[in-house]
Amino acid sequence: MKNYLDFEKEIKALEQEVDTLKSPFGSEGISEVDTNKIKNTQLEINQKLEEIYSNLNSWQKTQVARHEDRPKAHYYIKKIFSKFTLLSGDRFFGDDKSVIAGFGLIENKSVLVIGQEKGEDLNSRIERNFGMMRPEGYRKCIRLMKLADRFQIPVISFIDTPGAYPGLGAEQRGQASAIANSIECCMSLTVPNISIIIGEGGSGGAIALASSNKVIMLENSIYSVISPEGCASILWRDPSKSLQAAEAMKLTAQDLLRLKIIDEIIPEPLGGAHRDPENIAADIKQSILKNLKIFESYGKDEIYEHRKSKFLQIGRDEGLSISPGSSSGGLSYRESNFGKLKLHLNKNKYVYGGLALVAIAAILALLS
Repeated sequence: MKNYLDFEKEIKALEQEVDTLKSPFGSEGISEVDTNKIKNTQLEINQKLEEIYSNLNSWQKTQVARHEDRPKAHYYIKKIFSKFTLLSGDRFFGDDKSVIAGFGLIENKSVLVIGQEKGEDLNSRIERNFGMMRPEGYRKCIRLMKLADRFQIPVISFIDTPGAYPGLGAEQRGQASAIANSIECCMSLTVPNISIIIGEGGSGGAIALASSNKVIMLENSIYSVISPEGCASILWRDPSKSLQAAEAMKLTAQDLLRLKIIDEIIPEPLGGAHRDPENIAADIKQSILKNLKIFESYGKDEIYEHRKSKFLQIGRDEGLSISPGSSSGGLSYRESNFGKLKLHLNKNKYVYGGLALVAIAAILALLS
């Protein structure tokens, strides 16, 4: 049974009509199937999908990112990687079912695959804790990332979580330090790591595994420090203002690419990834292979510096760079030419103001 979002009511009615038309059993028994009407209705569905999905606002994209039928990490792992070997446990407390981790092959290249898994139905979602990882989950990932780094195996992560699990037990077992250590581990790797946000990328639960050389998002996925509902509750004490919060947070793939927080957007099939999982899995595979190829000629230090520079540049015109001639390899801020000009004008505004007044006076004298 298909699930539909609030803004897909017209599509739901049309698809139900198509299902009825495809059935040869009418109210008067077996009847002829009207193929022309089916074709026309299907064209109308495609037009409606294009019209709706080309004009989604941030809140609607959030709903699509959370869609029940959207392909999860387990699906992509099965479709993209061969000879996947599941590995479990953090060697301290236990195994976290909300994250799937293990080694596999992609086009005969060994990779470590990490996937945050929400589950497919109610029972699996409860077992997977709705994709909310506990400390043992992050420690499992840290253990395997260090193993991959030792054997120079790239790391591929599938991000899909509303956030880290906020329960009392998780806090008692060191949730905050586990997330911090996971971020530190991701940033210190000397192998390329690529993160694909396939649904929700929520809070520290996502950034703990998305501190990568390349951060890629599906077209209708989201990536933010908090959910729109949480943001609305904090700022306005009103969760109903989720739309306003979603727009202000700039959490869509398009906004984040423009802000240079992510590196690439993978387009989704018309109507979202859940309408053509096979196609989107193939596109993700090609993107992974393309990005792994980029780093084939990089050395260990170059991979590490690439990742460090990427994150230091976020929010800056030009960012931080290695100081030329620095023996310690220290960082210095490299300001843009526009920034330098703005600073110079600000420092000498009175001088330039006086010169402007003299110039205006001279022009007026000439005119008179």
